[in-house]
Amino acid sequence: MSTDVSPDALRAETVTISGHGGDQIEAYLATPLAPGSRGGVVVIHHMPGYDRESKETVRRFAAEGYHAICPNLHFREAPGADPDDAAAANRAAGGVPDERLVGDVSGASDHLKALEGANGKIGVIGYCSGGRQSFLAACSLPLDAAVDCYGAFVVEPHREGMPATMKPILHLAPGLSCPLLGLFGNDDQYPAPDAVATLDAELTKLDKPHEFHGFDGAGHAFFSVDRPAYRPEAAVEGWKLILSFFGTHLSA
Repeated sequence: MSTDVSPDALRAETVTISGHGGDQIEAYLATPLAPGSRGGVVVIHHMPGYDRESKETVRRFAAEGYHAICPNLHFREAPGADPDDAAAANRAAGGVPDERLVGDVSGASDHLKALEGANGKIGVIGYCSGGRQSFLAACSLPLDAAVDCYGAFVVEPHREGMPATMKPILHLAPGLSCPLLGLFGNDDQYPAPDAVATLDAELTKLDKPHEFHGFDGAGHAFFSVDRPAYRPEAAVEGWKLILSFFGTHLSA
């Protein structure tokens, strides 16, 4: 019997990583089992939390040939809790502090770089609040590629009812360390097209490499297959853009 590993074989599991301040936090890791040189992708989950959808996204990137990991940003507030309960506990605590987010992404990045076959290149992608946090991470850490999927409050001021940590971070744009891909719904209000245009103009002024795509007929969370907001055409095209982008910037 052949001992060769099938090229589509994956391993996916919950692991413990060192996050901000050396905190030991939960994360979901998926890796291809076949040998090869691979880039790494840090998936930043959306505000609803470290849920099934986020873990499916991690496995999707592994199936595409990357080492991928999603740190549980709500672990400290509610270790072992249901994602909805953990998200509620985190919101009650004021949300994920920006400094802590950067530390957790840095720890996740270090974990990926230490894996067998890692080529040392790291991309980050986030959805909803994670889109804002993807931009934050890319402006705070040395990364190779970043994807912002409809991240609000990069430009907009804090809105009542949102976690206290959701404040504008446009002033961090001069520190953007890598190319940025932005995917937005043209019917979204957070971020609205004018906020996206403001970010686009600022990055252009700073001569930061970026490409933004807006999708007609799509609002917030158009990638979320379990929600009424799901827009298949936008999501399919969005995935093509993401994989092409990471393929360009994370290859050996």
